[in-house]
Amino acid sequence: MPDTPTTKYAKSGDVHIAYQVVGDGPNDLVFVPGWVSHVEYAWEDPFFAHFLRRLASFSRLILLDRRGTGLSDRVADLPTLEQRMDDVRAVMDAAGSERAALFGVSEGGPMCLVFAATYPQRTSALALYGTFARLARAPDYPIGAPSDATERFLERVEAEWGTGSISAELFAPGHASDASFRQSWARFERYAVSPSGIRALIRMAADTDARSVLSVIRAPTLVIHRQGDLMNRVTCARYMAERIHGARYVELPGNDHFPWVGDTEAVLGEVEEFLTGVRQEPESDRVLATVMFTDIVRATETAATLGDTRWRALLQSHHALVREQLARFRGREIDTAGDGFLASFDGP
Repeated sequence: MPDTPTTKYAKSGDVHIAYQVVGDGPNDLVFVPGWVSHVEYAWEDPFFAHFLRRLASFSRLILLDRRGTGLSDRVADLPTLEQRMDDVRAVMDAAGSERAALFGVSEGGPMCLVFAATYPQRTSALALYGTFARLARAPDYPIGAPSDATERFLERVEAEWGTGSISAELFAPGHASDASFRQSWARFERYAVSPSGIRALIRMAADTDARSVLSVIRAPTLVIHRQGDLMNRVTCARYMAERIHGARYVELPGNDHFPWVGDTEAVLGEVEEFLTGVRQEPESDRVLATVMFTDIVRATETAATLGDTRWRALLQSHHALVREQLARFRGREIDTAGDGFLASFDGP
């Protein structure tokens, strides 16, 4: 798998949507990100890159930048949810994908919901993480975010955009004190969109409402949410899962919104098992080894009997003999202490 896959463009109406195809798994998986994205810089962030490689390990992964962010075209007018959904169709067509599973994260979720309802024949499965059908509070949706909270968030984002503080503190609080993480996401923010652009994208997310399609969806659906998610309330995920026919709902501990930080393997494992029926065992750093410690019996008495000169000669002979056997059986000398040896061998 190349370090940075080739970026291509699909045309959705008059808008060019940047996308990449990674991996050669048996089934297509379209990854629709939320917040902001940049399909090329994503591979420079170690957390995000690991997450994408794991997805590509069991799929033919198709990832994209939503219109208005990353390498996709900027737009003068805010697109409708249906226009954004159609960007997914355009990317699938360009990538030669007739049918795929969709994985929507955060703001990418509503696009996937509408796609699954509009193109059921092209949707093999639907995986959703940290997302919502509606974000803003309404008389018939009291669990949404109040408008004054959205306004405060907009003011902070515009003032601090490009510093990494928003992404680290609110989207990945587990890494908020990690200077390198903040620096990486400061660049990510600047590469992805301007301060005015992110303000427009947040307004667009706040106006999104995909509740009307929930009961129409018939694709197998997995909804994953972290209990302490600071950005999207867990109650919104429960609401969505309850209204999608046969949806499987998984609630995980943690407060990181980005799925590629925190207990990433828990998220990836759920998605992989849902889509393939199996789950990779996490790589273990445990090894089977034999540890050997030697000690000369009654060394103190023997040293007193032999005297210093003969005792040192005996120790030299002892050490030479032990090292010869270590070399013979591919052992590793760890330490020597007086007349004792500490060594290890691979295997039993």
